[in-house]
Amino acid sequence: MTTTLRIERDGPVARVWLDRPEVRNAMNGTLIRELAAAFGTLAGEDGVRAIVLGGSGKAFCAGADLAFMREAADYTWEQNHADAAALAEMLWAMYSCPVPVIARIHGDCYAGGLGLASVCDIRVVADAVTFSLSEARLGLLPATISPYVIRAMGEQAARRYFVTAERFGAAEARACGFAHEVCAAAAIDEAVARFTTAIVANGPMATRACKQLVRDVAGRDIDAELRADTARRIADIRASAEGREGIQSFLDKRPPAWLLPAK
Repeated sequence: MTTTLRIERDGPVARVWLDRPEVRNAMNGTLIRELAAAFGTLAGEDGVRAIVLGGSGKAFCAGADLAFMREAADYTWEQNHADAAALAEMLWAMYSCPVPVIARIHGDCYAGGLGLASVCDIRVVADAVTFSLSEARLGLLPATISPYVIRAMGEQAARRYFVTAERFGAAEARACGFAHEVCAAAAIDEAVARFTTAIVANGPMATRACKQLVRDVAGRDIDAELRADTARRIADIRASAEGREGIQSFLDKRPPAWLLPAK
């Protein structure tokens, strides 16, 4: 049971909704713990092929909860560190989830909310959405979310938006590569569905292996070790039951087993 999330299942697609619309889905300690637990559970469910992360109400996520910030204002260094460590572990649980995660960003996405979007694999953004890495305005910095934000938008865009704390829109998010698709708000579910449909059509284990492949290969030198590693991976999956079924179904001009109704 969760108090800050709403989790739905539609066959192989799981939807995780930040469900605190009265505070624009702002994050507090409970939301952080429940997100980490939810993604840990979904990661272990073989039937889950895609996860959609969205927000209830008008905003995707407005960052930190004001009541939580008031409480944290009197924290000791040790308490601040424990709080930041919990956030770091939650972000890692989401980022390292083997299932592809799609961010459905329909409304404002600020500070920690931008961090949540950054750990997702695909970001679908409504055209009127506003983003901001607003931490510097409060004399803070987006340290815990920074590894994911920098990967998602690139170093040069991060340099700008970290130090200016300015707001930017969907067009700027797409220009720097942060937004994979921008659409009208009324069309966001249709756009998300195109991605989930595409993912679910693919081999379940191959999809997870592809996600891991990007994480393992990005930024590495193309040396003998990497060449050997990638050769091993393709040999492993070709020899697997799923790989053999995928190739045979293609040759037989029939749907692969993972697309057939369960018996």
